[in-house]
Amino acid sequence: MESRQFKAMGTCITLSILDQHASSLLNIAENKIKYWEKRFSANDNNSELMTVNRNAGLAPVRVQSDLFDLIQFALNVTIASSLKMNILIGPLVKLWKIGFDGAHLPPSDQIKSRLNLIHPNDVILNPQNNEVYLTRPGMEIDLGAIAKGYFADQLQQLFIQHGVVSGVINLGGNVMIIGRPSYEQEYWHIGIRNPFESTDKPLLILKVKNKSVVTSGIYERFFEHENVIYHHILDSQTGYPANNDIASVTIVSNHSIDGEIWSTICSFGTAQQNISILSQVDGIEGLIITRQRQILYTPHLKNKIIF
Repeated sequence: MESRQFKAMGTCITLSILDQHASSLLNIAENKIKYWEKRFSANDNNSELMTVNRNAGLAPVRVQSDLFDLIQFALNVTIASSLKMNILIGPLVKLWKIGFDGAHLPPSDQIKSRLNLIHPNDVILNPQNNEVYLTRPGMEIDLGAIAKGYFADQLQQLFIQHGVVSGVINLGGNVMIIGRPSYEQEYWHIGIRNPFESTDKPLLILKVKNKSVVTSGIYERFFEHENVIYHHILDSQTGYPANNDIASVTIVSNHSIDGEIWSTICSFGTAQQNISILSQVDGIEGLIITRQRQILYTPHLKNKIIF
């Protein structure tokens, strides 16, 4: 098993594959990630995505087909999820700056004004020429809630097409598994972080093969102000961080992009409601840790958890 570790997308990326051409494949994968990051980033003023954002209220922008398709797909999810996963959350993200320098509690009037800039109906997509138009000045698309899943699925396809039968794609909170660790061992063991401790020791372990494991939690990025913790999962209805009983959500799925979507959607509402919903979705399993330290999970995960 050959591994490659590097920093990208604000996190530590680790790619590990078992293949006779591992080194060249890892080079290709690393270059792809850096290429995607340069184009899809909402934090790089020179990115293709930021060209769309800079032209909000001014003019449509033509983008490459892969970026257009992802925006179109994510916009449909935004609408279908009633804005729980909202790719137009950018103006709020940049107002709060949680996880970046200058994170603060914004004045309520500024939050209210940003809420007027996050509606999907204000986006015009033209599939004939891949044009994206944000009709109101100040609007911004942020693909942070879905891009890693897209990248992980693309890398999985790349590796499998080149004959890789065993490997791990770890994009920081987003793990895609290819095959099994060895002939002797059937399942990979993926640790799930304890949301209440900064230790590397996992709270529990999931046994998986040929699956994606995506975790989103309020411990990832946050700041404290006057004894109140403000985390990065912002509610499109209120403009403030989600306020519920959920500390972290882990989704096990065939496709990583589905894991990204469901881990975001299930960060809202209550833990028990979300487990009930996930239990009825084919091909999706979930595990939620509550702020009261309860561990809830869908039925099919029962035999895959090591406490």
